[in-house]
Amino acid sequence: MKRALTIVLCCAMLAACANSRRPSDHVALPEAPPPGEPPGLVGLSSGALTLALGAPAFTRKDGPTEMWRYDSAACRAWFFLYPDNSVLVVRHVETSPRPADSSFDAGCLTSLRRAPPSPVS
Repeated sequence: MKRALTIVLCCAMLAACANSRRPSDHVALPEAPPPGEPPGLVGLSSGALTLALGAPAFTRKDGPTEMWRYDSAACRAWFFLYPDNSVLVVRHVETSPRPADSSFDAGCLTSLRRAPPSPVS
């Protein structure tokens, strides 16, 4: 009987510890960026994005989706690609830094564009 009581008391103490929350245990998530996407980039296929910006500095795959990061001297941009039939397509773009009222900075995206190839003469 004494052993059963000890087990019950231990379980109660563990449950109390599990339910106690310390303020340092919780970190607030950052605010979501405002809605809106940059014209001309959303809907691009992965191949068209590579032609426009070159190879990304970093990629990450999460199941069928991918995140591509491009870096310039002044900013970073993240492109979120989702499958559309058998092709990955850009569905969302974010930059850092970005203005408070948008998920992207147009100047940053312009700085990432590759220069068009020079004509051969």
